[in-house]
Amino acid sequence: MFKIPKEIINKIAEHSKKDFPVEACGYLIGIDNTVTDIIYMTNMDKSNEHFTFDPAEQFKALKYARKKGAGLIAVYHSHPNSPARMSKEDVRLANDTSIKYLIYSVADNEINCFAVDEKKNVSKIEIEEI
Repeated sequence: MFKIPKEIINKIAEHSKKDFPVEACGYLIGIDNTVTDIIYMTNMDKSNEHFTFDPAEQFKALKYARKKGAGLIAVYHSHPNSPARMSKEDVRLANDTSIKYLIYSVADNEINCFAVDEKKNVSKIEIEEI
């Protein structure tokens, strides 16, 4: 179970719609499996099929999370025109097994959470809105 405040889910949806048709992306910070804050990131690729974080922004995000006594517990991104599922590209690029991956589908207005293990096996994780 991955716990996310409704207001943060709404912020992910708003960010995704604002950046449409480019994939929106960012981090969720928190403790264990409970999200406490969102960090908007820039999609350096400006693509509707993939994203890349700005390394300087990543460093700032990590410092911000530590300052809050939390960690980077999830990466989120949007799928402008496809379902909220892990694409082959998403799985290929999911190299951190310690975090969750959230995908928001702008087309379907749906969000899903996934874990990816070291063998690239994908598991869907239930989201609990808090």
